[in-house]
Amino acid sequence: MSLLIDDNCINCDVCEPECPNSAISMGPNIYVIDPNLCTECIGHYDTPQCMEVCPVDCISKDPDHAESAEQLQSKFRQLTGQA
Repeated sequence: MSLLIDDNCINCDVCEPECPNSAISMGPNIYVIDPNLCTECIGHYDTPQCMEVCPVDCISKDPDHAESAEQLQSKFRQLTGQA
């Protein structure tokens, strides 16, 4: 399941540089996460780095983009050319 940034985002800029897949970018009002690039850091780290650094805990799992750990691992391999 990819992650989602909710409306409590304060645009503090700490999550974007932590994403190893460059899935986080500035949206119209707050930061957004591209579900096609988000692997919840599977393949890179043990935990999602954006969630680790977010000072307002506004990042959660996106129920509209449910993926298993195996699917996230497969996406990681595809994004990094390890397919």
